[in-house]
Amino acid sequence: MNLIIAKIMRMGEALCFLGDVIKVILRGRVRLGETLKQVYEQGFQSVIIIALTSAASGIVLALQGYVMMVRFGAKEYMAQLVALSLVRELSPVFTALIFSGKAGARIAAELGTMNVNDQMLATRTLGVDPIEFLVVPRILACFLVLPILTIISEIVGIAGGYLVGIFEAGIPGTFYIHQTFKAIQFVDFFSGFAKVFFFSVFVGWICCYQGFFTKGGSLGVGKFTTRAVAYSYIVVIISNTILTKLILTFWE
Repeated sequence: MNLIIAKIMRMGEALCFLGDVIKVILRGRVRLGETLKQVYEQGFQSVIIIALTSAASGIVLALQGYVMMVRFGAKEYMAQLVALSLVRELSPVFTALIFSGKAGARIAAELGTMNVNDQMLATRTLGVDPIEFLVVPRILACFLVLPILTIISEIVGIAGGYLVGIFEAGIPGTFYIHQTFKAIQFVDFFSGFAKVFFFSVFVGWICCYQGFFTKGGSLGVGKFTTRAVAYSYIVVIISNTILTKLILTFWE
């Protein structure tokens, strides 16, 4: 019973934390310099790992699709399979998960270290709101960076499928590109891209919250960072299921 009450209190605390962040943003107290710094640290430094993962995903998806479709004499539809799979589901979800493990862990560890070293207390002593100075730039950076990384993931993944299509399946390059653009409709792009904004808020919120309330010294930093990444993974996967159902229900 006490465990349930504690969980409910933490959820309330997390919601109040998010409310404080939203109030700071709505009041226009956004530090542009810090936000741009976080955009660079979270976004630019995550491009390589996301590009490599996306290329590998596109190549594997194309190889598996080619093997399967050759059995039915339909290898010409490999471009549609790769493009729709990446745009609608794989790129948004994979990018959010990788971003959680890369940038999200960094956010939680940075804020957690600052908290256990009393640096947040020092900012309050100097009259600076730590939510305004430390949290808001990180959450806004997540909101700006993740959609861009998702687009990069989709392009790189489709390029990986393209290479398999022309070199392994023997599909003409112009035909593959034409089939790719023909397959992707606005609803396909929207159904995947819209979810990314929710993922970005969830990841930024969870990781900032866990880091902001870290306790227990250096061991606590590791514990709360691991918890932030794990919770981010769970929320991304569950919210993806719910959002996919809602989008398909009301859009198509």
